[in-house]
Amino acid sequence: MSDDARPHLVVLTGAGISAESGIQTFRAADGLWADEPVEAVATPQGWARDPERVLRFYDARRDQVRGARPNAAHRALAELEADGFRVSVVTQNIDDLHERAGSRSVLHLHGEILMARSSVDAKLRYPLSRGGIRLGDLCDKGAQLRPDVVWFGEAVPAYPEACDIVAEADLLLVVGTSLAVMPAAMLLDQAPFGAPCALVDPEAQALAPAGVAKIARPAGEGVPALVRHWRETRALSMPEGRLD
Repeated sequence: MSDDARPHLVVLTGAGISAESGIQTFRAADGLWADEPVEAVATPQGWARDPERVLRFYDARRDQVRGARPNAAHRALAELEADGFRVSVVTQNIDDLHERAGSRSVLHLHGEILMARSSVDAKLRYPLSRGGIRLGDLCDKGAQLRPDVVWFGEAVPAYPEACDIVAEADLLLVVGTSLAVMPAAMLLDQAPFGAPCALVDPEAQALAPAGVAKIARPAGEGVPALVRHWRETRALSMPEGRLD
């Protein structure tokens, strides 16, 4: 339980917010899986069969992340925090765009592409300030390094911490996610009873569960508009009229 008395905005972000910075999503027709099947590059079994193929795939993704820039949605959330609001970001994304925009409280549910970790001890993590991972790159225990990402079929170690964060939300904002990826989709159930929840996504009308406010706009439009409202009113509340 935090002793911070300020109203707490918790933001759950997914691939849609990063897509506006040019990072390919998993589910798009031209997305990350267009040339690489999931089971080959994003499962423990694929890693066991062909680690070099997995490393090549994540090296290419790492280059894409390094070349991307935070967009208006990332920047607006960081500006809200800099303006004195309490903002916690829980992201499904493995890029560092929230951090580069200036957000200081960011939890990565599915790991971080710019980190490597030991294949035998998940607590041994190493920053990748440049370059990638090669076969023969070893951790301090002498085991091969792997991408510090959560693959399909693996546990999500950060999930309990994410639940704790959402449980302290005064307002929950969901941005750019289909709410279809488990266990992240279950995080909405952790919000306190009565806490407002909004979804910013072009497909919000179809995606938002009952009781969730629908803002059918791209992240780069919807999030800055909400942030302007909160900064003007100095309160975390959902606007009653048109969101400009």
